[in-house]
Amino acid sequence: MADIQELERIASQVRRDIVRMVGKVKSGHPGGSLGCTDFLVALYFDIMKHDASFNMDGNGEDMFFLSNGHISPVFYSVLARSGYFDAKELATFRFLNTRLQGHPTTHEGLPGVRIASGSLGQGISVASGVALAKKMNKDDRWVFVLTGDGELQEGQNWEAIMFAAHNKIDNLILTVDYNNAQIDGSVDQVLTLGDLKAKFLAFGWQTVEMNGNNMQEVVAGINQAKTLSKNGQPVVILMKTEMGYGVDYMMGTHKWHGSAPNAEQVENALSQLEETLGDY
Repeated sequence: MADIQELERIASQVRRDIVRMVGKVKSGHPGGSLGCTDFLVALYFDIMKHDASFNMDGNGEDMFFLSNGHISPVFYSVLARSGYFDAKELATFRFLNTRLQGHPTTHEGLPGVRIASGSLGQGISVASGVALAKKMNKDDRWVFVLTGDGELQEGQNWEAIMFAAHNKIDNLILTVDYNNAQIDGSVDQVLTLGDLKAKFLAFGWQTVEMNGNNMQEVVAGINQAKTLSKNGQPVVILMKTEMGYGVDYMMGTHKWHGSAPNAEQVENALSQLEETLGDY
């Protein structure tokens, strides 16, 4: 367990990792990765019961599934920094034959990765099945899944959302990265989601809202979701974030969804982020 200040220190290092990984290979998705950093740091370093020695079955552990797999840089950094593999391997991000592909895959055997998530819209389905299996196996741990808001434009999500409510999968906690930005522009411009909270309530879910770029609110919000869970309904956290959070020139625009900074921009970003755990 870590206090808020320590979690913020870890998050600063993770953001440095993200910028360096994407900048080195000149490819990747820094915007959403930076926006979701606080959430994943809180999850892996404070909230979840998990074992970095990694058992694919996850029996007796909390389990996390990344549905919006394009934000793999933050996922890889958090896994490495929490002990799943050596942080030096982050230097191989997106290289040919690396275990750290642009979107997480399973055939490379990277510890911490349980599903391939290059195709959007599938994570809630997987997480619902795993959470249901835990209930059937009398395993009292939680299953967490993260999606993007633009990803909810995929119809499969809503089938899974209905399935989870119908089957009272109440050990499932879904978090939506609600940044209103996707690769082609704002979510509202591309295909608006309308009143997302009202939709989830109508589908039989309990809802929590939080600022995903304030570590104290993130920890409190996830713990609130846990408190609401296991009462017959799944829980969704609507997490407001800023794409590119922590790097001033990446914030306030969708343009860094899938664009890599050049060498000068990398140095600019790193000057804004404290090195706290040592760069790989």
